[in-house]
Parts: sequence; C-alpha cells; structure tokens
Amino acid sequence: MKLGLGLYKHMLNTDHYNFAKQCGATHLVIHLVDYFGHNRKGMDQPVGGKSGWGYAGNPHEIWSYEELSSLKNEINDHGLELEAIENFDPAHWHDVLLDGPKKEEQIFNLKELIRNVGKAGIPIFGYNFSIAGVSSRNKKPYARGGAVSVGMESVDNRPIPNGMVWNMVYNKNAQKGVLPKISHEELWSRLEYFLDELIPVAEESKVKLAAHPDDPPMPYVRETPRLIYQPGMYQKLIDLKPSSSNKVEFCLGSTAEMTNGDVYEATDTYSKQNKIAYIHFRNVIGKVPRYKEVFVDEGDIDMFRILKILRNNKFEGVLIPDHTPLMNCGAPWHAGMAYTMGYMRAAILLLQS
Repeated sequence: MKLGLGLYKHMLNTDHYNFAKQCGATHLVIHLVDYFGHNRKGMDQPVGGKSGWGYAGNPHEIWSYEELSSLKNEINDHGLELEAIENFDPAHWHDVLLDGPKKEEQIFNLKELIRNVGKAGIPIFGYNFSIAGVSSRNKKPYARGGAVSVGMESVDNRPIPNGMVWNMVYNKNAQKGVLPKISHEELWSRLEYFLDELIPVAEESKVKLAAHPDDPPMPYVRETPRLIYQPGMYQKLIDLKPSSSNKVEFCLGSTAEMTNGDVYEATDTYSKQNKIAYIHFRNVIGKVPRYKEVFVDEGDIDMFRILKILRNNKFEGVLIPDHTPLMNCGAPWHAGMAYTMGYMRAAILLLQS
C-alpha cells in the first residue's frame, strides 16, 4: 500500500508538492477540472448546489500530451509519482453522459485524451459516470470539536437545468428548461457505450479507467438516476466490460454510506479481484440520506480493519484522504489533511512491520 495525497487544480504547485512530501506521501492523485473558477474562497472542496460549481472548461481543447507530460515531470522533480487524474471535464463529455448530438465527437476526443494520458505515463484515470454529480451535501460543524465538514440531511430533488451536467455549466446560452427524466436502464446503456468505446483504447494505452461510486449513494438525485449506490453495483460495472483496464475508484466513505451491504465485505470482494485502482480513505457516521463526514478515527468504519483486509489481499495501490474536516487554525485544509495523513502513514507502517 502506498500513501498519496489528492490535489485540486489550483494546488498543483511547489508549496503543495512539498506539503505532500512532508506528510509522507509518495504519490499524487490530481484534478485538472477547475471546480473553483467562479469562487476562490473556501477552496477545500465543492459541495454542489442549485447553481453548480461554475463553468466547465474549454470544449475545443482536451488536455494535451505536452501539458500532461510537463506536469508529470514537474511532480516527479519534487520526488513524487503521479498516480491518477480524477474526473473528465464536463465540457469534454457532457453529451456522452446525456446521449446528446455531440456524443460521437466527444468520445473520439476522450479516446485521444486517454492516449495522451498513457503516452505521458500516467497509469490511472478516475471518472464518475453521473448526470447530477456530487450533490445534496452541505457544510456544518459535523466532526469532533465542531470541525466543519460535509454531510447530507436530505435529497436535492430540484431538476437540473439545460446546459448543466455534473454540477457544471457547459452551455450558459442553453434553451430554458430542465433535463428530461430517464431510467436507470438508460443510464446503464450510456455507460455501456462509454466502456465499449474507451476500454479498448485504455488497454492499448496501458491506462486503467476507475469508476467512482455515486456521492451521495442514492437511487435518484436531482431527478436523475444513479449507477453505483449499493456495493453490488460495482460488480455490475466490472462485469459489463471485463478488462484489466476496467476498475473502480473505491471510496470507503461512499460505500459505507450505502444502505445495503457491508463496507468490509465490499473491500474484501473487490480487492481480492484486483479491481480497485486506488482508494478514497475517509470515514463517516450514518448512511444516506443522513450522514456526516468526520475525522478518520471517529467514524463508523474501523479503518485498521480495512487496512488489514487490503494487506491480506495484497493490495498495492494508493490510498488518499480524498477530503477531511477543516481544523480551527490559520490553515484549516492543511491541518485537516496533515492529521489524516499522519494517521494513515502510522497505520500503514504498523501493519507492514
């Protein structure tokens, strides 16, 4: 097992690379989507809302080999490895998610993007095949000592306006109205098309595509169906396109929030199959539709038990905190991350001794 840190786009700089090293990280999982372009305050993590996270990126420019290679080299020069990129920009695949008129053009571009990622030597690309994306969450002092964190108290049932997908506006001039309702079967059909087209390219490029479960794991959010809201649904996705490049981005928090199943059983099942690309290592109290994210050592999940399962199944991938409660100090995000990273590093070293 390897210790990693997740960094948002605005954190891809020397200060944060050094912070990762100081916390004991050897690997990074990075975001290239700019979730904070409309709001540079409180940039710990976006929660989703009626107006989303702002505007998506440039629909005409996928991330090039040159910029990906340059970024990887920059990270390597700081003594770290770039393990994964997390999430496509909605500007690059909105019609793949919506089965829109630009679907084939966008799939063509996603194939080129995966080739660029593979050519740059980046082994994993994480994604979340969801129309609503991360939604229905809020921020309150949910964690120990009144630390501000993320939680859920109800489901957001407001329909999504035209021109928005995955919490970001890709067309600010879209015709007024809302997205049409579709079934779970239709969404799975769209995923099957995506996997049929991209998995062969990922195999050729030596890239693993890693699917994140729904966050929050509800059957419907904002009047749209969800794909992976129970633990067994990971298996459905895996079996839909059997391949060494078809894996899961295993989120302990989201899995524990699911109403059925067992987070320990799910960890054992998918790590035994070698289907976990990397892990979001976070703890929660409760299940949907009411849960709260808390410090790594105070939630419902026995994190040492999880690590023992992973060790026994010879999991060799990267674990990152994903996100953490904010601590009351001058650098809330950094303090929260440092606390979690210290816990993770100590636990991993203890189990490996």
